[in-house]
Amino acid sequence: MTLSMSRRWQILIFLVIIATASFFRFYHINSTPPGLYPDEAMNGNDAQQAWETKHFQIFYPNNNGREGLYNNLTAVVFGFFGVSIFNLKIISILSGILGVVAVYLLAKEMFSWQIAAFSAWLMAISFWAVNFSRISFRAGLAPTIMCFGVYFLWRGLKGKHFANFLLSGLIFGLGFYTYIAYRVAPAIILLTLLAYQQFIRHDYTKEEYQHARQHLLRGLALVMIVGIAVALPLGLYFLGHPGDFFGRTTQVSIFASGGNWAKTLFINFGKTIGMFNFEGDGNWRHNFAGRPELLWPISLMFAAGFFRSIIKLLRHRKDHGHYSVAHTLLLSWFFIGLAPVFVSNEGIPHALRALMVMPPVFIMAGEGGWWFFSWLKQQYLARHWSRPWSNTVLGLVLVLFMLSLGIAEYQKYFIQWANQPVVYDSFNGHYTEIANEINRLPQSVKKYVIVEADGVRVNGIPMPAQPVMFITDTFTRAKQEAKNVQYVLPGQKFQLGPKDRLFVLN
Repeated sequence: MTLSMSRRWQILIFLVIIATASFFRFYHINSTPPGLYPDEAMNGNDAQQAWETKHFQIFYPNNNGREGLYNNLTAVVFGFFGVSIFNLKIISILSGILGVVAVYLLAKEMFSWQIAAFSAWLMAISFWAVNFSRISFRAGLAPTIMCFGVYFLWRGLKGKHFANFLLSGLIFGLGFYTYIAYRVAPAIILLTLLAYQQFIRHDYTKEEYQHARQHLLRGLALVMIVGIAVALPLGLYFLGHPGDFFGRTTQVSIFASGGNWAKTLFINFGKTIGMFNFEGDGNWRHNFAGRPELLWPISLMFAAGFFRSIIKLLRHRKDHGHYSVAHTLLLSWFFIGLAPVFVSNEGIPHALRALMVMPPVFIMAGEGGWWFFSWLKQQYLARHWSRPWSNTVLGLVLVLFMLSLGIAEYQKYFIQWANQPVVYDSFNGHYTEIANEINRLPQSVKKYVIVEADGVRVNGIPMPAQPVMFITDTFTRAKQEAKNVQYVLPGQKFQLGPKDRLFVLN
């Protein structure tokens, strides 16, 4: 079977997108970001302990509690390839690349390969997506798993192999082991399925409707059974540890902070919706502080796609008697996926908690970008349709425009952001330097590390010590004794010998 020229171009473009996504996520990974944040190091220490003890946990209670999938996958990486900062980040990197693949597949299934290519390219290069693919946070798994789950569900609804429902349920169930914000996923799927049910009811004949409805019910039952079965161990854990279920949510919720929560919710809603086009996360770890999450040309594409989605949703209702299923999915995913940000009272807007909406944001941006290019092509060809080079010129313009976006995002992340002194401080870069210096010292030298920085305590030591513990492999008391390292709290007494070395984490 030979591939058509169009199909060959699709494959080539897809491969270029994935190669670009890989470059943006692997390039200079050992130096950018310039340090290891304590939350990342905590994941690494838990993962290393999990592999060494063969005790893989469903939920890791340290550091306010974390669902276990990310740490367990990292533990396997450590077991096969060794413990290092690079291997600590490999799951996040691969998840980011696979997220680009998932967005391409879903957008192609829902719309067209052109919109899929636009969407995937924008996600491959975007600062927002790239940054969190290079930080060892579990949250990055959530949008990728959600997107694959929706992709297989969509294929199942379109009547493709029934096994798609099985895969969808399996993936949806795994998603609950990623990040607390993923718990909104069932509401998104419910609204999408309700829209699909109305679609088959209005657009199908009575006989077709009965067949499609039975297919939907059987598929939904399989998704639910498999999904619940996969998520059940975590559910049983939370049943026995209800405090872990709420975890940090109760600490950052607007309902727990007192005051006028309705007013706070309204303000949070406005700030969060505006983070993509006007003012983004102010945390340098999450963003180029204060800048919109999307580069301005991409933000315009997103705005176009967002408003077109609303228009298409309502117009579909008027013309066909039901809402567009595709745009019901995108808009419900966007608004419900942002709910964990709306109801929090910390760092609004918050790019990390908003990761769940990354796929619909870039798919809407892709749809908006393709709409604008199609309009431009129509206007241009109306004047120059008879010239044989017209399509070539338009194609070249499009390629150069997309390439310019990639160059701009490269400069923004690797040159402008990475070289900011505040970024070094945000990732506690000096902790990495201290850890490397400790590693260079002979084992015979006693190393005292005074932890002045405050934070949640793990084994009696504040969280800021985790990067040093990970890099020096001194997380446990036994390893500390073996490597002659002692962690000391302010005010604790210790005897400093003439050859001993003292380090301070502040």
